[in-house]
Amino acid sequence: MVRLQKYLAECGVASRRACERLIEEGRVLVNGAVATVGQSIEPNQDTVTIDGNSIAHDERVYLVLNKPAGVVTSAHDEFGRKTVLDCLKGVRSRVYPVGRLDMDVEGVLLLTNDGEMANRLMHPRYGINKIYWAQVRGRISKEVLEQLAFGVQLDDGMTAPAEASLLGVESNSTQIQLVLREGRKREVKRMCAAVGHPVKKLRRIAFANIEADGLRPGEWRYLTDSELATLRGITGLQ
Repeated sequence: MVRLQKYLAECGVASRRACERLIEEGRVLVNGAVATVGQSIEPNQDTVTIDGNSIAHDERVYLVLNKPAGVVTSAHDEFGRKTVLDCLKGVRSRVYPVGRLDMDVEGVLLLTNDGEMANRLMHPRYGINKIYWAQVRGRISKEVLEQLAFGVQLDDGMTAPAEASLLGVESNSTQIQLVLREGRKREVKRMCAAVGHPVKKLRRIAFANIEADGLRPGEWRYLTDSELATLRGITGLQ
């Protein structure tokens, strides 16, 4: 027996939390009856559907996309905008993004149908590192870099210690690198704005040490065995 929301996540429907919401909305049926959160099922015996569509285990898929700017990090968009799934030509399995990047942000985005892996990669408890390149307004001082590294007070609390380094200075902008281990919404933009240097351009160059080198914007590849082994190790899914 397995909890229904865990089973749905393992089938690649969405993260476990999102699957709980689907159940709460009454969209999930088990053997024709409306399911409840926390309900247990027998995968080899019970029939599970979402909005009338049968759910079954798919082969696990893990890939990295070099997300281009102007693309929404979502499986579907109510306004008809291009989503990251539109970039995945040739991917036959249903996958969904691990976390989010703003529409104007470029760079590394992982996608998978492994709900438990995705859930752990997004959970602050595991401290997954995310490396960003940012071009910000103005010339950043050494003191401001130290402040970014020490922690910045935001409306939802102080940010965790990070790594901040100077990459280059121009007449009215600065290029920096930030290594974060939290998963707050729009964290880099909010941190930089809080210290008086709003972001002009932002790119994520690594997630859990996985990079998109060699991939043009909009291109993707499957993770290597070595990369997948690393992800399993840091998330405790050996």
